[in-house]
Amino acid sequence: NPLSRRVVTPAANPLSRRVATPARQAEARASVRAEAFAGGERGSESVGALPVVYRGPSGTPLLDGIASPADLKGLSKQQLLQLATELRHETLTSVSATGGHLGSSLGVIELTVALHYVFNAPEDPIVWDVSHQVYPHKILTGRRSRMSTLRQKDGLSGFAKRSESPYDAFGAGHSSTSISAALGMAVAQKLNGVSEQRNAIAVIGDGAITGGMAYEAMNNAAYLSTKVIVVLNDNGQVSLPTGTQSAGGVGPAGALSAYTGRLLTSKPFLDFRSFAKSFSSLLPENLQAVNKRIDAFTRSTLQASSSNLFEELGFYYVGPVDGHDLANLVPILENIRDRRDNKPVLLHIKTEKGFGYPPAVAASDKYHGVPKFDVPTGYQYQGPKGKPSYTNIFANALIEHAQDDQKIVAITAAMPGGTGIDKFGRRFPKRTFDVGIAEQHAVTFAAGLAVEGLKPFVAIYSTFLQRGYDQVVHDVVTQKLPVRFILDRAGLVGNDGPTHHGSFDLAYLGCLPGLVIMAPSDELELLHMVATAYELDTMPCAVRFPRGNCIGLEGLREQLGYDITAMPTKGTALPIGRGRYVKRADPSRKQRVALLSLGTRLAPAMQAARALEEDSDFGGQLGVTVADARFMKPLDMELLRELARDHDVLVTIEEGSVGGFGDHVLHVLALDGALDDGKLRVRPMVLPDKFIEAATQQEQLDEAGLSPSYIIATVRKLLGKSRVLV
Repeated sequence: NPLSRRVVTPAANPLSRRVATPARQAEARASVRAEAFAGGERGSESVGALPVVYRGPSGTPLLDGIASPADLKGLSKQQLLQLATELRHETLTSVSATGGHLGSSLGVIELTVALHYVFNAPEDPIVWDVSHQVYPHKILTGRRSRMSTLRQKDGLSGFAKRSESPYDAFGAGHSSTSISAALGMAVAQKLNGVSEQRNAIAVIGDGAITGGMAYEAMNNAAYLSTKVIVVLNDNGQVSLPTGTQSAGGVGPAGALSAYTGRLLTSKPFLDFRSFAKSFSSLLPENLQAVNKRIDAFTRSTLQASSSNLFEELGFYYVGPVDGHDLANLVPILENIRDRRDNKPVLLHIKTEKGFGYPPAVAASDKYHGVPKFDVPTGYQYQGPKGKPSYTNIFANALIEHAQDDQKIVAITAAMPGGTGIDKFGRRFPKRTFDVGIAEQHAVTFAAGLAVEGLKPFVAIYSTFLQRGYDQVVHDVVTQKLPVRFILDRAGLVGNDGPTHHGSFDLAYLGCLPGLVIMAPSDELELLHMVATAYELDTMPCAVRFPRGNCIGLEGLREQLGYDITAMPTKGTALPIGRGRYVKRADPSRKQRVALLSLGTRLAPAMQAARALEEDSDFGGQLGVTVADARFMKPLDMELLRELARDHDVLVTIEEGSVGGFGDHVLHVLALDGALDDGKLRVRPMVLPDKFIEAATQQEQLDEAGLSPSYIIATVRKLLGKSRVLV
């Protein structure tokens, strides 16, 4: 094991006698990279003619003996180094079979081993932020045998999840929450009289710490004099991907990242002796005596400097520390654990996303999120090239408009790749703004741009806009500022599960006066709605669309009846608050049903309509109308009145929670008197009142009851047919 050569002096505790000079740090990192290329029996086959760039260990004997973190306590220090090698390989092989968040997990292998060796989880809660880096943590905490179910139906979550394991102290899928949660736990330990025996640890990335909530928590932590430990995992990857061209350049988003970068480069990595010397006053007296005796052994590598930001916030700052140097990391964490005062501590570690796996290190996104892949070569298994995604349709449409109007600007909160703003940034870098993981700031920043006459498009995942809700209400909507919210990942998102579903935007935005809300049924409608948002200069608006691929030209023609041979590059603005008929029921049919869809449930509604009209139980006497609402606000009252007047049954369909489109339709129909005579039977089809766990999007739609068969079953039941879907 090349890593074992990092211990330079045999001793009872070899880790305590190592000097972390810059040369040794470079040598240690090089040894990990060398091991990725050499030796081992596993992963020796390649895909086609692709070269083999990684070979892992021939076995995992140490990892095979780990059933829980308690089993780490009996390992020697050199065995910990070997365990980290095995854990990295296990993480690679697990994710290669399922897909998932890989790069962030590879970057915290050594940290995960060190934390579970030093602390006593779950009694010492470890809170991971954002928590997509928890795969190694899951493997070490008794879930290794279930890693094949990662991010699948009835399988392991891709994030920390309290209901899954007592070792997952706090669930997380968003960002910047860990310090607040760990602080709360630390205060509770103090009130419960156990703070002397227990610790609370927050592991937060340099992306997550760009969120303002992290600073609110740090400000409070020092004020409360609470024994909380914050590990700042600094890997230089603030956005996904970092390096997108924008008005701030191509570096990690924000001045904070530049600041922590200066901390990393302004002095050598902190070694244990230097740390122990500076940390001496916080340690028990016997350890202070030891520190005095080893002063002659080594000189401090710390350079004299003024206090930094974290110290000004009241934290004892330790760092920077090489996060891949397990030999140095363990004793530093042990001494932080054994400190005697209640001052909060921030340990600043430098890691490399994707560390130890050459294809990840070389990739621009560091293999942040990957499909299934071949471990030896890094080859990612992509399905056949198919229909474009809604994200790409939006990005290309926005670029088309921006070519003609220099007032268009695009804003993203650390998700340029996921929202398509990276494409916009390549064309218009000076009009592209990545604000980091700071949705509150993104919204109000856009409001300020709108005040000065620019046309801001704020592209944020539906679930993440929840984090900036007060700013939407107070700073945009109440002032009627024309900010355009582009809500990607609206509805069910598949494998990322409940923390990432865009379930609630129709409910939380629908109650706001003066906000136009649109949802395209297909890619052509999305083009029209981007054009509508562009021209809407008198009020704010929102466009929501789902994750995944569009219907495609063939689907537009065959499923939705378009007479189209090619997709246009730019849409035409729609009349505000006007829906459309897609299919009209034959007026001669004795029974008539209307299906009113908002968003991309339109194609399934059309499929259900055809099946219902062909259903022999109705004897050819059932006619089905299908309408596309297009707008949730304002609703098309003329269309609603016609549907209520001319049909026996009205079913609304949406990929959103209770309190959204269907409830608004029921509300206005009730106020309009359309339900007074009891003749019209109305049913809203929405997401069930529960959190839907990770699965494929189709499995989730089936569970939610929004597939064509469930639409058919709903109509049949309303019309008194006993044979319904069970």
